[in-house]
Amino acid sequence: MSEVRLIPFKLEEVLQTVGEEIPYGIQMINAPAAWEQGYKGTDVVVAVLDTGCDVNHPDLKDRVIGGRNFVDGDPEDYSDGHFHGTHVAGTIAASVNQLGVTGVGPEVKLLILRVLDKDGSGSYKGIIDAMNYAVEWRGDKGEKVRVISMSLGGPDDVPEMHEAIKNAVDKNVMVVCAAGNEGDSDENSDEQAYPGYYKEVVEVGAVDEQKRLAEFSNTNDEIDLVAPGVKVLSTYPGNKYAKLSGTSMATPHVSGAVAVLIQKEEAEFGRELTEPEIYAQLCKNTETIGLTKKGEGNGLLFLNPEKGNAPRQGSNKDMAVQK
Repeated sequence: MSEVRLIPFKLEEVLQTVGEEIPYGIQMINAPAAWEQGYKGTDVVVAVLDTGCDVNHPDLKDRVIGGRNFVDGDPEDYSDGHFHGTHVAGTIAASVNQLGVTGVGPEVKLLILRVLDKDGSGSYKGIIDAMNYAVEWRGDKGEKVRVISMSLGGPDDVPEMHEAIKNAVDKNVMVVCAAGNEGDSDENSDEQAYPGYYKEVVEVGAVDEQKRLAEFSNTNDEIDLVAPGVKVLSTYPGNKYAKLSGTSMATPHVSGAVAVLIQKEEAEFGRELTEPEIYAQLCKNTETIGLTKKGEGNGLLFLNPEKGNAPRQGSNKDMAVQK
């Protein structure tokens, strides 16, 4: 199998320090309203398949529950030789700690699975092995992965990767993937990247601060929703911060939001929800921004703590929402 790489993205700015800040994207998706209701993704485990993570970053050091390296070197070394993975991790789960930034789910637990090297390259085998590892992983207290977040991809439909994704979904793990950054500003055109284009994953496109479709965001008939992905402020290795742009940055907004929704809905219904049920809840927490379905899918992510009502057991994604 060939190599897979980070989806092309843009490093906009690196900042040495940031006063305590809730980035615009976190506010746009209404995450603070969920926090006020007590829903911060507490102890929900999200596996981040990326370039690793700066586990000593002050905004992340309390969020990492474990990890593993699936590229060359020590399997126990999942530090970030790049910076992409650290940025993604911060958007999902940066802590509330009176400094830096805050993530969508500031009490989420992160399982860091390093599948891309310092150049942003990795093997499909590594990604497949990491997905299988995430599904089978159990924490010291019996924790298990509920969400896999992947801001990576390529043009190739790899059957083995597709099978690993289907296995994860069958095991009640939601897989959230970036749509890709080959867009042409035409919301009716089709640009496809994998694994984002697989029907079983949640495919995420990007919008800017004005809720306009990002000019680079892929559009196609499998887009599930959009989230902030332009000049997104998050964590950067070496106790720094950075603004990045790409569907890679939109994806962790959704991964963190799914963790928040899992905490909320399972507390209210008193049981573990299935992956299709969680997907239905995610789609309820969206609002249209006036684009075509190829552009926005079900709409812009918007957490509404007042929405609920889990679908009946056994429902599937195809019954009520676009997937």
